[in-house]
Amino acid sequence: QVQLVESGGGWVQPGASLRLSCAASGISLNDYRIGWFRQAPGKEREGVACISSRVGNTYYADSVKGRFTISKDNAETTVYLQVNSLKPEDTAVYYCAAGFSLLTTCSPQGTYSYWGQGTQVTVSS
Repeated sequence: QVQLVESGGGWVQPGASLRLSCAASGISLNDYRIGWFRQAPGKEREGVACISSRVGNTYYADSVKGRFTISKDNAETTVYLQVNSLKPEDTAVYYCAAGFSLLTTCSPQGTYSYWGQGTQVTVSS
């Protein structure tokens, strides 16, 4: 059974940082690309970052480039999203998702078969 479990969200003030985690079980991160997505109330879901399966190439949306960093742990079981210099417009539920892909590139487009339950990030003073 495939499970993706996010954690690490919370309420923070503007300018603060968080590290979001996505613990994966039932799949190998050597075969699946992992994407981080977010959805704010009344807005469409946005793909903010992803990491490819084998070589770990990354993609970032323009809205988060330079502030967010996606990475995998050495055991290849957890994907992290380090989010720095948070802004109120970063407030959203953040989801991780897995899509089978052996490509060296990564994109939030395409099919993601497995999704986590999400973790809330609220940025407010």
